[in-house]
Amino acid sequence: MIKRTKVASAINLAIVASITTGAFVTSSAFAAEETAKVERIEVTGSRIQRQDMETASPVTVIDAAAIKAEGFTSVDQMLQVQTSMAGAAVGSSTNNGADGVAQVDLRGMGSQRTLVLLNGRRMVNSGSGADSAVDLNSIPVAMIARVEILKDGASAVYGSDAIAGVVNIITKKDFEGFQFDVNGSGTDKGDGESGDVSALYGFNTDGGNYTFGAAYADRRGVIQGDRDWYDPAENSSSLIPTGSLNTTDSSVQRVLDANGNWVKRTERYDFSNDIYFQTPSERRSLFANMTQELGNDVVLTADAIYTNRRSNQQLAAQPAQIKLNVCGDPRVEDPAADCINLDSSMVDAGLKADARGQVQYNRRMKDIGPRIYNQDTDTWRLSTGLAGSLDVHTGMNWNVDYTFGKNKAETGVDNSINATLMADSIYADPYAWFEGSPLTNEMMDVAYGQQSTGGNEQQTLSTGLNGELFDLSAGAVGFAIGAEYRRESGFYNPDPIVVAGDSTAAQQDPTNGNYNVISIFQEVSVPFTEKLTGEFALRLDDYSTFGKATTWKIGLTYVASDELMLRTVAATGFRAPSVAELYGGNSGSFDYLTNPWLPSSAQTGQILVNRTADSDLKPEESESYTAGLVYSPDYLDGMSLTLDYWRFKVSDAIAREDVQVGLDTCFAGDPVACNTFNITADGDLFNLTSALTNVGSQDTSGIDFNLAYTFELMGLDWKVNNDTTYLVNFEQDGEDYTGTIDGNFGAYAKVRNNFSISAGQDDWSVMYFNRYISSMDDSYIDYDENDAPFTAVVGVDSILYHNISGTYHFNDNTTVSLGVKNFTDEKPLYVSNGSTAGTVPEVYDTIGRTIYGGVTVKF
Repeated sequence: MIKRTKVASAINLAIVASITTGAFVTSSAFAAEETAKVERIEVTGSRIQRQDMETASPVTVIDAAAIKAEGFTSVDQMLQVQTSMAGAAVGSSTNNGADGVAQVDLRGMGSQRTLVLLNGRRMVNSGSGADSAVDLNSIPVAMIARVEILKDGASAVYGSDAIAGVVNIITKKDFEGFQFDVNGSGTDKGDGESGDVSALYGFNTDGGNYTFGAAYADRRGVIQGDRDWYDPAENSSSLIPTGSLNTTDSSVQRVLDANGNWVKRTERYDFSNDIYFQTPSERRSLFANMTQELGNDVVLTADAIYTNRRSNQQLAAQPAQIKLNVCGDPRVEDPAADCINLDSSMVDAGLKADARGQVQYNRRMKDIGPRIYNQDTDTWRLSTGLAGSLDVHTGMNWNVDYTFGKNKAETGVDNSINATLMADSIYADPYAWFEGSPLTNEMMDVAYGQQSTGGNEQQTLSTGLNGELFDLSAGAVGFAIGAEYRRESGFYNPDPIVVAGDSTAAQQDPTNGNYNVISIFQEVSVPFTEKLTGEFALRLDDYSTFGKATTWKIGLTYVASDELMLRTVAATGFRAPSVAELYGGNSGSFDYLTNPWLPSSAQTGQILVNRTADSDLKPEESESYTAGLVYSPDYLDGMSLTLDYWRFKVSDAIAREDVQVGLDTCFAGDPVACNTFNITADGDLFNLTSALTNVGSQDTSGIDFNLAYTFELMGLDWKVNNDTTYLVNFEQDGEDYTGTIDGNFGAYAKVRNNFSISAGQDDWSVMYFNRYISSMDDSYIDYDENDAPFTAVVGVDSILYHNISGTYHFNDNTTVSLGVKNFTDEKPLYVSNGSTAGTVPEVYDTIGRTIYGGVTVKF
C-alpha cells in the first residue's frame, strides 16, 4: 500500500466521516477530468495529436465502468444527469411529441446546438425524418468504451452545431475474447421493467484487430394512473367522451341532459390511465470495429453500426373539435355545404354561429380508444479511413476518411380521427352525436390509422495532415490542417389525410431538401515558453444555402507549477439552418396560450398555431469564453480539482417570436404584431401563424467545479468525485430563465450537483451517488378580482436523489452488479405549467425507486 503522511491520513478520515454523517449533500457519477499521461492521441476538441489530455478546453470523461455502476441502459440517461445539462432534453420520459427519440441538451441551449460525434466523426441526425439532432437511441451502451464531453464551443474545429459543446462517444476497440452482458431493472411498484443483452467478440490478426458486437434492449412502459402522488385535476380535460357544443364566447360548453335540455357542462375527463410516464421501446443493434495495418505505415480503420428502434407513446383518445356550418347563416363560405339547424332550445342556451357562420362540436373519442403512436426506425452508419505517416521533419501523420449515415423511419398513429368524415356523420344525424350515447360501429368508421415516412442521410469525406512544424526553445510547434465535404439531406411525408387537412390533428405539409458544405480548417499549438502554450484554430465553411462562415478559436494554458495549471479559451461558432428549418412544410401546433380577448373563464388552454419554415434563413452565430484552473496538490496524492467559468452568447438564433407576446401586443393595439402573427384587430385567431426567423438570442454563463480524489484508508481503496454547476445567468430572447422551471422549456436550476463515493478491495466495491437540483421559481398566469391577468410566481423546492450500487468479481471471468436508483423514492415536484401530471418528467423522476442488476461473463 502507498505510505501516506499523518496529515493526509487525517484528511482522508475526515472526508469519509463527513460523508457518512451527511456533511456532503451534493453530487454525481464518476466524470472526472482526464489527467493521465498517454501516447499521442487525438483529444476531443482538437485534431492535433498530443501526449496528454490536458488542453485549454474543459473535457469530462465518463468510462464504461462508471456507466455500468449507475445502471444506465441508454446514452441519454447517462448524459441527462450530468450537471452541465439543463432545459428538458427529450428521452424515455417524453410521451408527447418526441416520436421516441432521445437527445442531449448541453447547457440547456437546445439539442441542435450540441454536436454528437462517434469516434471523432459526425453521427447522422435521426428520428422520424428531417431531424436536426442525433437520436442517442441509435448508439447502444454495450459498444461504448467512454464518453467525452467537451464543454466549450468548438465550431472552429468541427464546424456547425458545436455551439454549446461536443459529445464524443468512443466505442470499444482492440478487444480480444468474448464478453456477454445481461442487465435488468424494474420499479418496486412492479412495473417499468427494462432489460438488455449484449455480446462482444474480438480477435487479433497479424497487425490488426476485429471487434464485433450485438445488443438487444427492451423497455416497458409505466402508466401515469399507476402512481398515486399526482393531483387528478392535473390529468383532466374539458373535452368529454359524451360530447359538447361551444357557446358563442367559448366560455361555456353545453351538453344534452337526460331530459333533452341543453345545460352547462360540469364533467371533466380523467386521462391519467391513457398516458405514459415511461415509454416502451425495443432496440436491436449490430456494431463492428476493425484496425488493420496494410504495410508502409498505412493503417485501415473502419467502424459500422446498425440500430433498429421500435417504440410507442400513448395519449388520451383524440379530442376532436369539429366546426359545423349553421344552416341559413350568410357567413358560411359555401352556401351549398352541409349544415345543422340550431333550434330554439339551442339558441336559448347560447348556442349561436360564430363569425364564420359555424358552431364547434367537441368530443373526446374514448369509444375509439387512445391515440397510440408507433415508430419503426432504422439507422445505419459506416465510417472508414486510411491513415499513415510521412517521413518529413520529425514525422507527420495523414488521414483520409469517409462516413456514410442513413436513417429511415416509419411512424404511425392508431385511432386518429378523420375530421371530414366525422363532420359528414354529424350532419347526417346530429342527435346521435349530441345526445351523448356510445358511438355505433357506423359512427366509429370516422377513425383511421395515420402512416408517415421520413429519413435523413449524411455523407462526409475528409482529409487531414498533422504533425510538428518546427522547434522553439520551449518545444515543437504542432499543427493540423484539413478539408472536408459534407452533404445533408432529409425528408418527412405526413399521412395524406393530415396533408389534406382532413384530420382532427393539425394539418402538416411534407418536408424535403438537402444542402452541402465544403470546409477548410487548420490548428496550431505553440509552446511560447515551457509554461505557456497557445492553441489557435481557424475554419472556413462554404454552404450551398447561405454562403460562407468563418470561425476561430484561441486557447491558452499556463503551467504555474507542478500543482497548478491555468487555462482559457475564446472562440466563435455557428449553426447552419437544418433541412427542416429551411424546407419544412407548414405545420400546425396546439400551443398552450392565453387568449387576451377572452375572460379567464373562457380560456381553452391550447390554441392552433400554424408554423412555417424559411429557405432564406441565415446561420446562427455565437461567442464563447471559458477560463479556469486544474489543481493537483502535492500534499494530497490522488486529489485533483478543476474550476471553470464559462459563457456562451448566441445571436441571430433561429427561433419563432413569442406567440403569447404577439397576442398580448396585438390586443394592446399594435398593428405590426397583428400583421406578424396573422391576427385580426378583433382577435380572430383562425390563421394564427408563427414563422421561423433569425430573431432569437441566448446568453448564458456559469461556473463548473469538479473534485476527484482517490486514496487508501482502513484497508480499502476509495474514490470520491464531486461535480457542481452553478448557473449565473440564462437569458433567451430577452427573457431571464435563471433559476426557473416550466413544462415548455424545462429547468434552469442555479445549482446542480452530483456526488459519488466508492470503497472496495480487489473483488468487491460499493458506491453511493446523489444528485441535487436546487429550488426554482415557477411562473404562471393568474387573474385578479377584476379578471385581469398577471404573472404569479411560486417556489419549487430543491430535490436530492440517492442511488447505491455494488459490484462483486467472482473470478476473472464473472462480475455481478446490483443497485437501487432513487433509494428514498423521492416524488416529483409540482410545477403549475408542467408538461404532464403537474410536473416535468424530463427533469424529475416520475417512476420512483428502481432496482437494477447485471452479470458480465468474459471468456
